[in-house]
Amino acid sequence: MDYIRLLRFSHIFSAVVRDVLETRLLREVCSYPLSLNQFHLLKVIAQDGDHHVGELAEVLGISTPAITKNIDRLEGFGLVSRTQAPDDRRSTILSVGAPGRRIVVQYEELKAARLYPILERFDDEEITAFTEFLERLALAFLDLDPGNRRTCLRCAAYLSADCSVGEARGGCPFIKDRDSVHGKGS
Repeated sequence: MDYIRLLRFSHIFSAVVRDVLETRLLREVCSYPLSLNQFHLLKVIAQDGDHHVGELAEVLGISTPAITKNIDRLEGFGLVSRTQAPDDRRSTILSVGAPGRRIVVQYEELKAARLYPILERFDDEEITAFTEFLERLALAFLDLDPGNRRTCLRCAAYLSADCSVGEARGGCPFIKDRDSVHGKGS
């Protein structure tokens, strides 16, 4: 087995996905100089309603000052807004405004338009086999750090309750924390 070749093309694949399907597309749909991390934060906030700042910092594994800096930037562009939590005056709730939602929707639409012609070059069995391989490989790498239960959000904010990475980590911490904050948890 040529492990070096696997590693090399894994790096190339991840770099191409990040550059072509993330950074470049973000620049096409967004006139604001957002970083990918800020855009992923915007996507998380846009996913399913309002979010507490502390909740996002905890789940994303980001310090409160760092997340506050990113939120300041998003708020400065008019993409998110902050309000005081009605149940706790010390807590701030974030929500995404229409311009922020529009950026997320346009990004997803453009990504699909660019991705589907590429995927049409492969048959369904190839795509399924590759997806299963990537999933197994990601889980195997996660096994190298079994004690780390923090959310990775390496899914780039494509949150899914049935994520196999989340299953390996005892569930997606973001979804679990959201549910517990909003009274949906077990």
